Amino acid sequence: MKKKIIVFSSILILIDQLIKFIVKSNISLNTENYLIPKFLYFTNVKNTGGAFSILNNNPILLGVIGICVLILIYYYLKDKKITFLETIVYSLLIGGIIGNIIDRIILNYVVDYIGVMIFSYSFPVFNFADICIVISIFILIILEFRGDNNESRSN
Repeated sequence: MKKKIIVFSSILILIDQLIKFIVKSNISLNTENYLIPKFLYFTNVKNTGGAFSILNNNPILLGVIGICVLILIYYYLKDKKITFLETIVYSLLIGGIIGNIIDRIILNYVVDYIGVMIFSYSFPVFNFADICIVISIFILIILEFRGDNNESRSN
């Protein structure tokens, strides 16, 4: 795999794990600490499922799915020349996936800590790794719709 992706992904994984360590050390489980009242809060939640509690209480299955996705990404990128933007996008995706896999392997759950409320609706709590995954998928969708088949791609 591309060296830059490994370096950028590793940095994102370190940031993710550091934030989760700080959250676990400083925020009591299931408490809400509002940064912006009735909008944005920090908490400490044990998430035993995936996004929106998909496959709840199945950390092993979710970990296996994550590892399978990483293998697919590896083979997809193996001999492909990619742009700097794609390097960043795949780094975000890989870093986010690995950050959550680490939690599932070590803790048997994922540490989530960012909560958002809009008009008294509480969105599912998420974390830095989730943000990396969502941003990367969003950009990949945009790149796909844009149909960027530029011949002058670089490593």
